[in-house]
Amino acid sequence: MDKFDQAIIAALRQNARSSVSTIADEVGLSRSAVSERIKKLEQTGVIRGYQVMLSESQKDGVSAYFEIQHQCKSCAEIAHLFRALPEVLTCHGISGEMDLLVFVKTPTMQRLHQIREQIDAHPAISKIKTHVVMSEWIV
Repeated sequence: MDKFDQAIIAALRQNARSSVSTIADEVGLSRSAVSERIKKLEQTGVIRGYQVMLSESQKDGVSAYFEIQHQCKSCAEIAHLFRALPEVLTCHGISGEMDLLVFVKTPTMQRLHQIREQIDAHPAISKIKTHVVMSEWIV
């Protein structure tokens, strides 16, 4: 990735709906060059997609982070538990007192509670803390 690719990505991050012409003017390349570079960035997986970001009042559902402590020898031994839950978006091994940081998005608070209970019921889980997301500023 060169400086032009980085500039194109920066422009798309600012406004993913910018026209190729607008981006070309911003980065100092022709429209066809920008179009080809965007296509290449998409094909190579550098750009994995585009998303709509709703205002807080339009969002549905509940997001939360679970801090989890377990009794397994490694985090990989218990990862299957989180892979089995479609609401789990990320699961990271972390340093410190807790072992895992798991990010979950659910349609309702009730479903979030069910997932938490399911995780907590696993015999290898020794501690779970829940942090409900109240606001998001950077996604």
